[in-house]
Amino acid sequence: MTKIMAELPGIDRIRKRFVEMLADRQTQIASHGLAAWDGKTVDEINSNLAGAQAILHQIAGSAGSLGFEELGQAARDCEVRIVDHLAGPDADLAICPIELISALDSFVAACRTEIEAQA
Repeated sequence: MTKIMAELPGIDRIRKRFVEMLADRQTQIASHGLAAWDGKTVDEINSNLAGAQAILHQIAGSAGSLGFEELGQAARDCEVRIVDHLAGPDADLAICPIELISALDSFVAACRTEIEAQA
């Protein structure tokens, strides 16, 4: 965390709230990932991937400004992978690439690590 951030009034409270929300968000991302993996239809798979992507977008948008740069970049990387898949040639197939699930799993693990580090 930069010196400027450390001096901002209330930043510790905001960071704490971010980590609390991160616990819920990681669970939601994992749930969307599992539902996409287990999905049987294109709509079921893609809507769950889009749900995970929306949460990742929220995390990516705020993490860096709160001093969680690596986590924010990891969220952005996962988000981009999902966006690319949903805009790609396989988006109309009822498949969920293992690479997306692996990326989501790695991100959820990174969230757990960050949550434990902040506890």
